[in-house]
Amino acid sequence: MVNPKMRQMIVFSTKYSLTLPTQSLLFIEKILTEGEVPQEEWSDGLELWAKEYLRGEDPNPLISLPSLQKAYDSLSAKTSALEDADDLLGDDQDFHIDIDIDIDPEEVTVDSHFRVVGAFEMPGWRFDNVKGTFGLPNHRPAIGGPAISRSMYLRERWALVRQIVLRNENFTPPAVGGHDRANYLKLTSTRNLLGRQGQLFLLFGMLSRDPEGRLCLEDGEGTVVLDMEDAEPGEGLFTENCLVLIEGEYTAEETIKVLAMGHPPSERRDAARAIFGHVDFLGVGATSLKEEAKLQRISQAHEDLSIVVLSDVWLDHPKTIPALKRMFEGYGQAEFRPYAFVLCGNFSMKGWMGAGSMNAYIAGFKALAEAIAGFPTLSQHSQFIFIPGPTDPWSSSTLPRPPIPDSFVEPIRAKVPKATFTSNPARLKYFDQEIVIFREDLMGRMLRNIVQIKDGTEGANMKRYLVQTILDQTHLSPLPIQVRPTIWEWDHALRLYPMPTTVILADKYERYDLTYEGCHVFNPGSFVGNSFEWSVYYPATGKSESSALPEEE
Repeated sequence: MVNPKMRQMIVFSTKYSLTLPTQSLLFIEKILTEGEVPQEEWSDGLELWAKEYLRGEDPNPLISLPSLQKAYDSLSAKTSALEDADDLLGDDQDFHIDIDIDIDPEEVTVDSHFRVVGAFEMPGWRFDNVKGTFGLPNHRPAIGGPAISRSMYLRERWALVRQIVLRNENFTPPAVGGHDRANYLKLTSTRNLLGRQGQLFLLFGMLSRDPEGRLCLEDGEGTVVLDMEDAEPGEGLFTENCLVLIEGEYTAEETIKVLAMGHPPSERRDAARAIFGHVDFLGVGATSLKEEAKLQRISQAHEDLSIVVLSDVWLDHPKTIPALKRMFEGYGQAEFRPYAFVLCGNFSMKGWMGAGSMNAYIAGFKALAEAIAGFPTLSQHSQFIFIPGPTDPWSSSTLPRPPIPDSFVEPIRAKVPKATFTSNPARLKYFDQEIVIFREDLMGRMLRNIVQIKDGTEGANMKRYLVQTILDQTHLSPLPIQVRPTIWEWDHALRLYPMPTTVILADKYERYDLTYEGCHVFNPGSFVGNSFEWSVYYPATGKSESSALPEEE
C-alpha cells in the first residue's frame, strides 16, 4: 500500500514549498484513509487542497492545523456546491459557479482596470530560501542600500530559480521507491564534490569568475572551477551571472569537466500564480486565480482594444515629427482608436550631452505635444506612456532608471491630460495581464558578453535564444554588475516572476515577435530614419502585429 505521508510531502513540501507539522500530517492521513476517496485520486485531491490553502488569507509556509482544516472545509463546501448544481441542471448542461457571469463586459470601465506601475512603485518582495516563500523586508528599498545587499540580491535570485528547478517534474523524486528513483535528475551541491573524483554530477549555480579569471560555478555552498573544453551548450545565451544547470565529471584537479550546460526550466505563469497568487508583486492588489479568470473573460471581450508601441522616437530628427503626425492621422481616422501609445526612448539621436542639450529636449517634447494636440480624439482619450532610453536624461548605466525629469516634459503634461512618464523598466496592469516594457539594447549587450563555448551560437535563432534566456533566468538583465549595474535593493523590479503575460523588449535590434511558454515577447523596432516601424499589441488575443508608414510618393 502506498504510504499517504509520502504523497503529502511531495505535493505540499516539494511542489509548493510548504511545511507540514506532525499534527497537520496526521490530519491529512486521517482524511485520506477514513474517507471514500480512491487512492488513485489522492494526488489530485492533495493538489486541490494545497491550492485552496494558498488562496487563503496570508498563508504561512508552516501550515498550522486550524488553517489546514479551514482550507479543507472551504474545498468541501465548493465541491458540495458543484455536486448540487450538477444534480439540479443535469449532466448535459455546462455550468460554472460564477456570481459575476452575467456582467456585460461593455459596461466595465477599462480605465479602472488599467494601471502603469513604475519600477520604484513595486513592493520590495524578497524570496526567503528557508521558508520557501516571499516576504517584505522591514525597510523600504533604498538606492544606497547597505553593503550586504550587494551579495543578497544574487543569492536571492539563485534561491528563487533553484526552487523552480526543484518543482519541475524532472527533478521531483518519485513518491514510491523502486527503479524509477534512479531516473529522476538529482542536483548535487559543490560542497558534496570533495573526494568523489571521476564521478558524474548535475549541478545548479551561477556562472562567475574567480580571482584568476577562470570560469566558475557558484552555488549557495561553494565554488568550483569549470573546464569548458568539451562542453555542449543547450539553447540560449550564456553570460556571467546566468544561472545554469551543468552536467560534468569531477576531476582530480578539483574542477568540473563540463559535458553539457543549459538554462534552468521555466515555470509558466499559471503554475507560479497557483503557488504565489496571494503575493501582490505589483502593489496593485492581489487577485485569486478565479478572479483572474473573470478578468480574462472581460478583457477578451474588448477585442478591438490595442496598444501602440514605438521605440527610438528621436524628436530632434527632422523626419520624426512629420512621421508621427502621419501615424496619428491614420489612427485618428480609424474606427477604433488605440487605447494607449507607449513611446520609448531614446528621445534624441544625440542623447543627453549635459546641460547644453536641455533646450533641445524641451523643444523636442514641445513639438511632440503640439503634434499630439492636433488630434483631439487621441490627445484627450488615449493614454500616452513615456519610457526613457539608455541615453536619455539623466544618462546612467544603472537599472532600473527613473522617469525623465518633469522639467523636460512640461509641454506634454500641459496639452496631453493622460500622459504618464515612468521608469525603465515599467509594467502595465491590464485586467488579468501583466505587460513588462524594457527599453534596452539587450541583444547586442548579451552577445558582447557571452561565455565562449564551442559552437555556442553558430546557426542559432538569436531572437528565440534571447527570449528563452531572460524568461528562463526570470530576469530582464542576467548580466554581471560590472557590465550592467543594478541598484541592489531594486533588483526585484527586473524580476520576471511570476512569468508576465507579455514582455516588450524595445531594442535597436531588428523587429520580431514570438511566444515562449505562454509569454508573448516582441521588439517593436525603431521609429527612426527612413524606416518608421512600430508594433500594435492586442490584449484580447495576447498577440502583436507589425506596422510601418508607407513610403511617401
